[in-house]
Amino acid sequence: MTNLKTAFYVGAILAALTSPTSADLRLPSVFSNHMVLQRDMAAPVWGWAEPGAEVAVVFGDQTKTTTADDQGKWQVALDPLSVGEPRSLVVESKDDRLEVTDVLVGDVWICSGQSNMEWSISRSRNRELEVLGEGNPNIRLLTVTGEGVQTPADDFDGAWEECKPGSLRDFSAVGYYFGKRLEQATGVPIGLIDNAWGGSACEAWIPNEKLAGKELYQPLLDRWAKVVEENDEEALRAEFAKVHAGWKEKMEAAVAAGEPIPNWPRPSHQLLAQQRPANLYNARVAPLMPLAIRGTIWYQGESNAGRAEQYRDMFPLMIETWREAWGQGDFPFYWVQLADFKDEKADPGESDWAELREAQTMSLDRLPHSGQAVIIDVGEGKDIHPKDKQSVGDRLARHALANEYGFEIAHNSPTLESFEVKDGTIILTIGNCRALTTFDTGELRGFAIAGEDKKWVWADAKINDKNRRQIIVSSPDVPEPVAVRYAWADNPVCNVYSVSGLPLTPLRTDDWPGVTTGKR
Repeated sequence: MTNLKTAFYVGAILAALTSPTSADLRLPSVFSNHMVLQRDMAAPVWGWAEPGAEVAVVFGDQTKTTTADDQGKWQVALDPLSVGEPRSLVVESKDDRLEVTDVLVGDVWICSGQSNMEWSISRSRNRELEVLGEGNPNIRLLTVTGEGVQTPADDFDGAWEECKPGSLRDFSAVGYYFGKRLEQATGVPIGLIDNAWGGSACEAWIPNEKLAGKELYQPLLDRWAKVVEENDEEALRAEFAKVHAGWKEKMEAAVAAGEPIPNWPRPSHQLLAQQRPANLYNARVAPLMPLAIRGTIWYQGESNAGRAEQYRDMFPLMIETWREAWGQGDFPFYWVQLADFKDEKADPGESDWAELREAQTMSLDRLPHSGQAVIIDVGEGKDIHPKDKQSVGDRLARHALANEYGFEIAHNSPTLESFEVKDGTIILTIGNCRALTTFDTGELRGFAIAGEDKKWVWADAKINDKNRRQIIVSSPDVPEPVAVRYAWADNPVCNVYSVSGLPLTPLRTDDWPGVTTGKR
């Protein structure tokens, strides 16, 4: 099958799945019972009706009217809303009337990435404690579903749920802990949209037009073009459509009965899955736009570690693309730096995971209104999915509470500010902290030092007594040092924190080529 035929087929099947099958009034899945509308900003509401039909949207004391275009699409924007009691959102056109009930006004956060964001409460530490009781009526949950597609979808199958033990069990643990902390601190209703897919690559969350024509991404696109040529995508999509239809029946029955929505069955073929460029942007991000949101939290990178140098451009490109397409300015975007994982190494050396962490940290300088949760102390060497998701959610919540909600709380992990080579030592000056300390032992661990020969050895390190934001690093084996690294390994042994309890961000003072240099 040619690429042209494939593109035509994908577009046709997508239109059949996401466009109105009649002139009936319809809302996308993001507008369903128990939803949360974003407060304090214009809130778009959209859907479909008969072309040319007059549509009225009523919420509280607001009524907005519009006319469906020649494709049947319509959109209005509610004036900025305030927190209040649950209300109904009513949409009317001719003889049709839709009512979305139990709608809260609060803050909506998207929780996206790969498996560590998707990782559910039921598989996390303290899972039996979190599902006790009646749940939290001030938190609402929505899970985005749908196989990857190559043209933008305008809807997905799903529905908002109340935060109760049944619905919470399979929801993102990081997302929930983040939202729970915000709701506890502010009392504001929180809507959480779980939009994660385990194993997803960053390029799957970026539209093709942002990758095409760039030398940095051409080898990646060429590899996928070959996969398309070697497979019958039409047959693959037709087969999965049957599986999805069976799940959809169960999903609709569960929603009607007020029961937890069953887990969505994933397609197994890579052309429909989570690593193909643009697949998830089109299937999982485009249908959410232009929903008013407070911001996004993100946990991903494991699938791109082998191409960490490329990630330096790709990751901020993804965030910039989302912000541009959403049309809501530079909304907050907070991410999790990769945790420690794999075997501990006896000697200092190179690491693709360390390089990926560095790429994530570098994005802070390129992106306004962003933040990074460092969890180099939370991982598990034998498991890529650390079970302590509460610490992760809490560190993300610190950023939001400080920046969006006005709390005076430590949120940035300490980072390298500058360094100086002096008298056989390298003095690191650390920013984003009042002072440094260590955990578990007074000895500073995790520092390596090298001379011009680029041979790394473990170093002695101590906090400067006269300036506790400085670390003095040296080694008798390297009398003329030129570079220092800290926590530079897949699974580093390291123990430096700010006195506020946030771990020092992994760092290096050199810019020598790494193991992912040139990998595309």
